[in-house]
Amino acid sequence: MAAPSHLKKSLGRNLKDNYLKHWTPEDGGKTSAMGADMEDMLTDEHVRSVQNLGLDPDKVEVYYNASPAILYEQALRYEKGTSITATGALVVRSGVKTGRSPQDKRVVDEPSSSRDVWWGKVNIKLEEASFLVNRERAIDYLNTNDRIYVTDGFAGWDPDYRVPVRVITSRAYHALFMQNMLVVPSEKELDEFEVDAFPKPFVIYNAGMFPANRYTEGMTSSTSVSINFERGEMVILGTQYAGEMKKGVLTVMMYLMPLRPSRNLSPAVRALPLHSSCNVGKDGDVSLFFFGLSGTGKTTLSADPERFLIGDDEHVWTSTGVFNIEGGCYAKCIDLSREKEPEIFDAIRFGSVQENVVFDQWTREVDYADVSITENTRCAYPLKFIPNAYIPATIKSHPSNIILLTCDAFGVLPPVSKLSPEQTMYHFIAGYTAKVAGTEMGVTEPTATFSACFGGPFLVWHPYHYAEMLSAKMVAHTCPAWLLNTGWVGGGYGVGHRCPLKYTRQIVDAIHDGTLLNLPDSSYETMSCFGLSHPKVQVKDVPSAILNPQEAWEASGKAAEYKEKVRHLAGLFEKNFEQYAPQCSEAVIQAGPRTSFEPEKRK
Repeated sequence: MAAPSHLKKSLGRNLKDNYLKHWTPEDGGKTSAMGADMEDMLTDEHVRSVQNLGLDPDKVEVYYNASPAILYEQALRYEKGTSITATGALVVRSGVKTGRSPQDKRVVDEPSSSRDVWWGKVNIKLEEASFLVNRERAIDYLNTNDRIYVTDGFAGWDPDYRVPVRVITSRAYHALFMQNMLVVPSEKELDEFEVDAFPKPFVIYNAGMFPANRYTEGMTSSTSVSINFERGEMVILGTQYAGEMKKGVLTVMMYLMPLRPSRNLSPAVRALPLHSSCNVGKDGDVSLFFFGLSGTGKTTLSADPERFLIGDDEHVWTSTGVFNIEGGCYAKCIDLSREKEPEIFDAIRFGSVQENVVFDQWTREVDYADVSITENTRCAYPLKFIPNAYIPATIKSHPSNIILLTCDAFGVLPPVSKLSPEQTMYHFIAGYTAKVAGTEMGVTEPTATFSACFGGPFLVWHPYHYAEMLSAKMVAHTCPAWLLNTGWVGGGYGVGHRCPLKYTRQIVDAIHDGTLLNLPDSSYETMSCFGLSHPKVQVKDVPSAILNPQEAWEASGKAAEYKEKVRHLAGLFEKNFEQYAPQCSEAVIQAGPRTSFEPEKRK
C-alpha cells in the first residue's frame, strides 16, 4: 500500500535535512541545485538513505494509516498467537514482556532540555551517541521486514496544544493499538500533518521484536526505551508491550505541555499534564479529575453511565479548560464482567485490541479470570466505543472537584477524606498507592509505593514543578479536593477485602451531588497520625464501619494492630517526603502524616 503524496514529500524533506548535515562547506553549490525538488532527485543516488526515517521503499511495503480491517488481516496472517474473539476484538500476544519495563527507560542528555529534566532513577541519562546506535539498530531491523506500518495521529484533542505523532512499527497489532490510542486525524488534517502550522511530528521507532545490544553504553538489558526531546524521537527495542508507546507519548506531553503557551507565564496559565481520568456531568458545567496509578480505579470510575467520559488516563489542564491526550482507553481486563463494568465490557468489539487474555479455543469466549499469562491483561479501544463519551474530548470549563485516588494495601486509610489545600499538595506530591500485581514486570502482589504526582515514571520535570501548577490552578478556580481510597478495608492485603466498587461509586456520587461537601463538621472526625478528615456517619448506602477503618479493625478485635499499621504507614510517608521537603513550604510539610500527631478528642 503506497504512502500518500504528502508522506512521500515529508520523507524527501527529512532525507534532505539529514543528508545535508554531512556535507562540507565546499559542497554548498550542490545544495542549491537540490532546491525544493529533493524528493524527485532521491530516486537514483540517495533513495536508500531514506532508511534514516525507518522506511526503505525498495525493500519494505508500507501500510500507512491502514484501516482496522486491513490490520486485522495482517496480524492474523503474519503474527503468531493472534485470533479474533467472540465479540470481534483482536487478541494478541506481547511476547515475554507483559508490562512496562521502567528500569530500561532512558532520556538523552542534550542541551535543549537538560536543565529542565528531573534526572535520577526516573529519568536516567543516556548519551546521544548511544541513542543513535539504538536508532540505527531499530531502523536496520525495520528494513529487514517485508512490511512495516506507519500510523500518524495526534496526542491531544485541543488543536492549540496537540502534538503530531508518527509511529513506525513492524507489527500490525502495534499500529492498530496506536490508532486507538492517538486522536485520529481527518483527511484535511493528514494533508496538513507536517505543514508549518504544526510542530514537527514526534516519531516512534518501534523495533520491539529486536533486542538492544546490552554492550551499548548505557544499556543494562536487551530492552531499551529511549527518548530524545531535541530530535523528537523515541526508540523501542527488546519489548513488544504496546503500553510502552502509550506511556512514551505521555512522557513527551509531560515535558512539552508546561512549556505551553510559554515557559515565562505564571503556573496558573501554563498547560498542566496529568496522569488522570476525567468526566463531566450531564449539565455540562462540572468536570471531574481522578489522579491515580494503574489499578487504582481511574478507568473504572471514569466510565460512569450518568456522566460523559472525557478520558480515562491522561489529560491536560489549560487556562481555558481540559482536554484528553488520547483518542482511546486502555483498560485492565482482570475479572472484567458486564455486571461490574458494562461500558468497558461492551467496548470490547471489532476494532479493539486485547492483550494477553486467555480464551476458549472453540467458542472464542474470553476468560477474564484466567491470569495464566499475566495479571496485566489489557484492552485498547477507541473513545467512541463508550456510549457516553464526550467527543471531541475537550471542554472549555475547569474542574469542580479534585479527586486523588489511592489503593491502600495496608487497609488503614479511610475510603474518602476531605483535604485542605495544603493536604492536597502534600498527597499529590507524595503519590501514595500500591503497585497492583501485573502492572509492571516482576510485581506479583500489591506493594506499598510512592509515585510523585501519581505518575512518577512519566514525569520529566521535578514533581514540585507540576505541584506548583496544580496549586495555582486550584486557587484560581476554587476546587475542593478529596482523597479516595479504593484499596482494602477491614484489614490489609490478605486479611481484609478491597472496598466494594458499589460503595466507591456511591462515594463518588456523594462528591458529585454535594452530599459530602455539605455534611456538617460534626459528621467528620480526624484520623490519628494522618490528620485526615473523614465521615463518621453513613453516607448514602455506605456503612459507617466502611468509612471508618478504625471501627472496622476494632470490630474484629485488632485495635492495637490498627494503631501499629497507622504509625508504620505514617513513617513511610515521612521518610518518602524528605526528598521533596526542601522545595516545599512549611505549611505543606506539616499537612502530611506525622507519627507523633494525635487529633483533639471531640467532646
